[in-house]
Formats: sequence, C-alpha cells, structure tokens
Amino acid sequence: MKTVRALVLTGYGLNCDYETDFSLKLAGADSERVHINELIPSEKSDARVTLDNYHILVLGGGFSWADDHGAGVIMAAKLRYNIGDQIEEFIREGKLIIGICNGFQALVNLGLLPGFDGDYHSRKVALTYNDSGNFVDRWVTLRAQEDSVCIFTKGIFTLELPVRHGEGKFYAEGETIDRLVEKNQVALRYADEEGQPAQGKWPFNPNGSLYDIAGVCDSTGRIFGIMPHPEAYNHYTNHPDWTRKREELARMGKEIEEEEGEGITIFRNAVEYIRENL
Repeated sequence: MKTVRALVLTGYGLNCDYETDFSLKLAGADSERVHINELIPSEKSDARVTLDNYHILVLGGGFSWADDHGAGVIMAAKLRYNIGDQIEEFIREGKLIIGICNGFQALVNLGLLPGFDGDYHSRKVALTYNDSGNFVDRWVTLRAQEDSVCIFTKGIFTLELPVRHGEGKFYAEGETIDRLVEKNQVALRYADEEGQPAQGKWPFNPNGSLYDIAGVCDSTGRIFGIMPHPEAYNHYTNHPDWTRKREELARMGKEIEEEEGEGITIFRNAVEYIRENL
C-alpha cells in the first residue's frame, strides 16, 4: 500500500495541530507536525524540511501570530514570500492542500482560493468578522454540495462539526459567488437540522456567510478551505450529545458501532485520492 505523507503546520499560535495530525493518522496517512520555521530558510541556516517529501499540506486552526494584522494575514505573507514557489510546484504536481479555520483564512489571503482557472495569486474572497460581532463556539450542521469538484467532500451528504472563530463570515462580490456556484467550487454550506440550507438564519449559519458558504475549493478540487473543524470530531465522544445517543441505543438493545467521528471522512477522502492518483 502506498504511503501517503502529510505535513501539518505548527507554530506561532496554531493550536489544532495535534488533533489534525491524529485525524490524518486515523485516516491512514503518515502524518507529521512540522514547525513553520522548519520550512523557511534563514540567514543562519537552510530549511530543514521541503514540501517535496509530502503529498498533503495542512494549514490548521488557531490564531497564527495572534491574528495581529488580520486572521491568517501574517502566515500567508510568510508562506508566500519564503516558499511561494514551493507551494505552487506542490499544486502543479497534483498534491492536496487543506486549510481549516485560520488555515482557510490564510489560503484566502494567499490567493490560493478561490483559484479560478489556475489563478493562485488574486484575492477575490474574504473571511471577515461574524455578523454577531462575537466569537462563536458551537456545533453546526453542514450540507455537502453533491456536484462539487472538491476531493475532500466526496460521498458526504451532511455532517456535524464545531465552529470556533471570530472572523468566519465568507464574503465576496455577487459575481464571484455566482462563479463559485457555477463552477461547483462551493463544497459545504451551513444547514438547518434537516440538512436544508440555512438561508442566512442564525444559529444555523453562525457567522452570516453569504450563500451559507462554509467551505470552498479551487477549480481542481484539490485545494480546500473549511471554516468548521473536522479534526475536532475524530471520535464519537467529541460530540456534545454522545451520551444521549449512547443511552438511546442502549434502550433499544444496541451499542454504538462506529467510534470514529464524522470529521475523519474528510481526511480519508484526501488519503484515498493520493493513493489512487499519485
């Protein structure tokens, strides 16, 4: 079986690297946490790690550089001006990139998303302050778009994941939103309890994202940004209602059969794609 190697960035305020690394390993990847300074050469030393040896690059959640100049701005700048060429070569080789929460914000600032027609430099969308003006920490229902080209969401209909952000509102001009929809680059939308689009209603849409967008991909489907946290649902006990579900099953004489959390599907889709295509 082909070894699929994943690199999970860590350092300077990124704080979901352990859960993300664990989730990738559950999904079958040979995952490694790598500090961003290991990738960036300095005057004193060369970079000790290059992207050449990996198939999946993960920009995880947290508050990189304390979001000092805006969420994901400094991380995007450091990556673009130090290893931008490496990242673009990584993409040309058909490999995968996922940005989660703060990582999604960084991908947007880098210009890697929406990546219309291979344009990985232009900024056309933003992730800005929640409509509530407050940090939001809650679980949401997501509806996958069946026609999406996104590699990471294949086979998913609905799933529940937690959101934890203060700047998660997806915003773009109407023309850009229309193009995302037309090109099937909208991967996930916030939904109500029945799995229908939230239509902007709080709390189903927790931040006011236009078109209820929770995740988008580039035109190839290989670069994916998602605001909710799939790594935070790696085991069924992560869900706040797990004891209730266990009790309901017990009263029917059943047990929980699947201990794996729903978020692992996103990572497993990535691992299986690499095994089949690279």
